[in-house]
Amino acid sequence: MTEPIVKMIDIKKHFGPVIALNGVSFDVKPGECHCLLGDNGAGKSTFIKTMSGVHKPTSGQIMFEGKEMSFNSPRDSMEAGIATVYQDLAMISLMSVTRNFWMGREPVKRVGPFKLIDFDMANSTTMAEMKKMGINLRSPDQAVGTLSGGERQTVAIARAVYFGAKVLILDEPTSALGVRQTANVLATVDRVRKSGIGVVFITHNVRHALAVGDRFTVLNRGKTLGTAVRGEITPEELQDMMAGGQEMAKLEGSLGGTV
Repeated sequence: MTEPIVKMIDIKKHFGPVIALNGVSFDVKPGECHCLLGDNGAGKSTFIKTMSGVHKPTSGQIMFEGKEMSFNSPRDSMEAGIATVYQDLAMISLMSVTRNFWMGREPVKRVGPFKLIDFDMANSTTMAEMKKMGINLRSPDQAVGTLSGGERQTVAIARAVYFGAKVLILDEPTSALGVRQTANVLATVDRVRKSGIGVVFITHNVRHALAVGDRFTVLNRGKTLGTAVRGEITPEELQDMMAGGQEMAKLEGSLGGTV
């Protein structure tokens, strides 16, 4: 049986008197897409920030490749192999795809006593990596702002994969996209998973989760309500878990009908 790359065990996170996470357990294995679902306020953002080193858990364990880890910063988790693509993507629209792809990690070449950015290598690598993800750029000098939302997501994902991510965390990657762009991003997620990388797919959209997910964990008010495997749960059951099934049933009863 494949061991998880990352395993979060009984994670709790308090902000003063506020309990954001109250004993969450979650893991992701190589080559799988584990979807983390929940409505707004469920604790998804706090959880991924804890996994990626932004927050230190109040209690609980983070295991990475079988060893207990304590990430003091996002850089620690990145160096271990956990890459996070947030909704805002952290890209500069007026800069080229190449500059955004290599930002902070530019390849250099020595010319006499000087070190210069190796744009030939950077451009050819960017074009090749984007092509692997199914995106054919007009030019590596193309401004990121001219790309569609789905293509910008793919740049961020391709960048993370190229720089050695073992686990890729995607924060609501399809939330602001149209139908075609969403399909492109989901196809990219499938490519990444098939390359052996573990994907944590955070979403509140059940259909998008079911399109690519292997396992599904539902968060509600800082607690996990359970984990299901593909084929063992229906979209309706997953939606009901996200909405808090018992609360929905009570509401239906009090209204005397279906909500």
